Amino acid sequence: MDDNPIQSSCAQTSPTTAPPRLTTLILLSALAVLPVNMILPSLPNIAATFQADFALVNLSVAGYAIATALTEIVAGAISDRYGRRPVALMAISIFIVASIGCALATSIGAFLLFRALQASIAACFSIALVVIKETSGEHKAASKIGYLAMGWAIAPMLGPMFGGLVDELFGWRAIFVAFAILGAAVLVLSMRDLKETAPRSSRSNGNHLASYGQLLSSARFWAYTLCMACSMGTLYVFLGGAPLAVENSLGGSSAKLGFYMGMAPAGFILGSYLAGRYASRLALNTTLILGRLLTCIGLSVGLILSMLGITHVLAFFGPCMSVGIGNGLTMPAANTGVLSVRADLAGTAAGLAAALTIAGGALIASVAGLFLAQSGAIHALLGMMLLTASLALLAALYAAFVDRRASRPDS
Repeated sequence: MDDNPIQSSCAQTSPTTAPPRLTTLILLSALAVLPVNMILPSLPNIAATFQADFALVNLSVAGYAIATALTEIVAGAISDRYGRRPVALMAISIFIVASIGCALATSIGAFLLFRALQASIAACFSIALVVIKETSGEHKAASKIGYLAMGWAIAPMLGPMFGGLVDELFGWRAIFVAFAILGAAVLVLSMRDLKETAPRSSRSNGNHLASYGQLLSSARFWAYTLCMACSMGTLYVFLGGAPLAVENSLGGSSAKLGFYMGMAPAGFILGSYLAGRYASRLALNTTLILGRLLTCIGLSVGLILSMLGITHVLAFFGPCMSVGIGNGLTMPAANTGVLSVRADLAGTAAGLAAALTIAGGALIASVAGLFLAQSGAIHALLGMMLLTASLALLAALYAAFVDRRASRPDS
């Protein structure tokens, strides 16, 4: 398997059609993440409607995440074989039908089935990344993905707020009607603007399992994917541990907790903006390492303040904002690196990396939760976050090492 990034980039054929507008790709990726948590405020009302146990209804969130990961893996490989445009249009169409199905469901079983089918929209996340890579150079790709990442962050932030408002005014079924309308609008836009970017000559016709094996045997693929997984794991540890660690400091105020917890997503938006603005001027691995260093430095400052006994809430949340900023810089660069491993398997790489990132981040958070459950101290949380952030930094340094070694003429 050839891991040479120069050869991988050169192997890619330029598209013969004009690239889609960045706005279209941002909307595609935003729609892919919006359904994740938009229904959270409505879960009690959904449970009441179907007279179902809340744990069962909660599968519409946990089960959706699993379906999303599976969709990412399968859709990426299919798009390598049949093209980006048909897979995207099919995914959006299924999403629209599934949204209508959720709105009309008369039983919890039917609702959960259509909710799982809604996860088809996750395919648009990987496809948006691949289209950018296929229509841009490496530096411009990282920059555009940075702007794309702002949509990933803003959509989940506004989703619960919008969903709660719609539920209060029109009922929870109206949320899925809204999904169907948004899907229809994006479908029309994609049919007009999303042209095929994968030339037939570069499409994969081989065995999908063999394609996965080729990627999983690539040191570059693992370096970038592990960097993303550990980076995401750091964020998951923060989201899971912060409410427990600062509960006493905020006097039990949910409003204050929600405000301060929003600092990390706000940091991600800022980091994504910086990636969009400056990634095209820096080497890919430079952006990646800068993002990881920034997170490690910020968490180190927070840990030092905690060990010195400084307990002000901003002494914790301020340094933790570096997690969001660092991830905002990391994800565009790391995704670009993943997509450049094999130009002919870009879709497969994007989907597989996304699934491994989600699974890896969840695993890290679960393991960290076992330790934090016994010690809810702030310094323990910061120490755990710093450990996972350091692992991400090591992965970023290894990615730079592998790229440099592969770029040598005698390699």
